[in-house]
Amino acid sequence: MPNNVPDHMRAKGTALELSRPISSAGETAFPIDPSRRALLIGGFATASGAAIMASGAKSQTVPNPMEGHDMSAMQADPYAAPMPGMAHGNMTMVGLVDHAKNGFDPTAMLTDWETGRTELLPDGRTLRTFEVDAIDREIEIAPGIFFPAWTFNGRVPGPALRAKEGERLRIIFRNFGSHPHSMHFHGIHSARMDGVPGAGLIGPGEEFIYEFDAKPFGCHLYHCHALPLKRHMHKGMYGLFVIDPDPALHPEHAAVAASRLLGSPENTEWQEMAMVMNAFDTNFDGGNEVYACNTVGQAYMNVPIRIDKSRPIRIYLLNVTEFDPINSFHLHANFFDYYDTGTTLTPTQRTVDVIMQCQAQRGILEFSFAEHEPGMYMFHAHQSEFTELGWIGMFDVQEPAA
Repeated sequence: MPNNVPDHMRAKGTALELSRPISSAGETAFPIDPSRRALLIGGFATASGAAIMASGAKSQTVPNPMEGHDMSAMQADPYAAPMPGMAHGNMTMVGLVDHAKNGFDPTAMLTDWETGRTELLPDGRTLRTFEVDAIDREIEIAPGIFFPAWTFNGRVPGPALRAKEGERLRIIFRNFGSHPHSMHFHGIHSARMDGVPGAGLIGPGEEFIYEFDAKPFGCHLYHCHALPLKRHMHKGMYGLFVIDPDPALHPEHAAVAASRLLGSPENTEWQEMAMVMNAFDTNFDGGNEVYACNTVGQAYMNVPIRIDKSRPIRIYLLNVTEFDPINSFHLHANFFDYYDTGTTLTPTQRTVDVIMQCQAQRGILEFSFAEHEPGMYMFHAHQSEFTELGWIGMFDVQEPAA
């Protein structure tokens, strides 16, 4: 440890801990995770920042982020203008993630709904079948930063499953991973289908079939419920589970229900997107170093989401961030209506520009850029640290194609 470290900064285990002095009244000290601060100091904008993260993934030891670097150009005031070449201060990553090698692309994920295969049951209802495999896979979550994930179908988040209210659902789950896993669906089903120990938890090489009715309609999720739960969740075993309302069952709001029914004429007017807010602890110290929407940090800064300003936007938003109590979504220069959990056909909040979600909370956002001029419009988490560590993107709003 450097000699100039004050007494209140000392090694604890293999990590450096910084605490506030304890007051005379016995005020509790609050440790600051240096691995996260090191990333903020260097930002993702420098190759050295990436090196700090990469070294952190291999060891619990956190070096002095200043050591060996000429910091003479660094602004003393953290709110001062950014250094030359650093767009948006510390919010730019150098390089690009190899999406082809990852096996999934965050841009494609936005609209890649998994609808399975369907057949007609004797009672006239539709049986919709999905096939989901648990697979261990290393993924790149930021340029040069890799994470040993546990996945559903080789991607994080897992496939965005989508069905229609009232259908019978069958999910064939196979475990090709190295640990016991399950699929727990946030919905209505029997205890036998709950995906917990004794009810759908299966070992490596095994298979289980979950079967239940698609209800209630809304924006839901599924995730592994094996223990330790936080590890299985954090390693990547989660995904969106959307049940579209049946307009025939909701005559009082039939037009709204029809607009949510995937593939209907009313639905094709909308620009729908699946967004999962997540984060990654790259050095396994119980704190996240990379934050993202759909896994890859700053994916939608590198490739902004193209928006046709003449068509409304609907986002199915889910938070699965582990280790942090809440996450959030903030839209710049605009407001949206919000449907918490998506189980209503009228907004639960109107005309807001920030919403918060705890883990597993989800909802539907609806908004429009019809009255805006074309341009780049930002969206991000409104915890500034999350933003600077990757959870930020842009909507590229354009005039309709001729």
